[in-house]
Amino acid sequence: MSGHASSWVIACLAGLFLLTHSVLAQEEAEPPEAKQRQVQKLAQEVRKQIVTQPQYGVFDSIHFAIQGDTVILRGYASRPALKSGIENSVKRIEGVNKVTNEIEVLPASPNDDRLRARVYASIYGYAPLQRYTSNRAGPRGMPSVARAAGGITNDPPIGYHAIHIVVKNGNVTLTGVVDSDADLTFAGMRANVVPGVFSVDNDLQVAAKS
Repeated sequence: MSGHASSWVIACLAGLFLLTHSVLAQEEAEPPEAKQRQVQKLAQEVRKQIVTQPQYGVFDSIHFAIQGDTVILRGYASRPALKSGIENSVKRIEGVNKVTNEIEVLPASPNDDRLRARVYASIYGYAPLQRYTSNRAGPRGMPSVARAAGGITNDPPIGYHAIHIVVKNGNVTLTGVVDSDADLTFAGMRANVVPGVFSVDNDLQVAAKS
């Protein structure tokens, strides 16, 4: 190789190094506010994909974390289709390169199904807490075949529910956001008085404090 050719290769490599260094410097110099806005936008889209799933309802509780371009899904799903459905939807979001699905599918249990129905009736049938659902008919409506057979998980109450009821092996966890400490306490008490409930973990948050 001639000295002229060698000089040209070295110049190209040096130029590539400078270009790469410049790009990295620009990425590093990206304002923290811009990165934060990107993460917030991604979080909003992930949340949208979760809450708009047809299978997502009052007996499920899903949350997530974002690490770079990876979304980590966690929480509890009352039906297997919800776990796979959320993962497939989140994978299609622009900017998501990987989805780690740590959602736990709750065990199929006729007893847990009965407790879901009872806890639901106890909480959402209580007048001070009825505003936390758009399903004004509540559990008093005519039961479907699935509910009559003790399978409310397969036919959960429709509509928006601010208080989610997770039941696993007789143990109840309440998640979601309420308006006041009093409502948080009411919800826990209403779950605790249901016969057959082993324990109640009240993980509700108060809007002003969350």
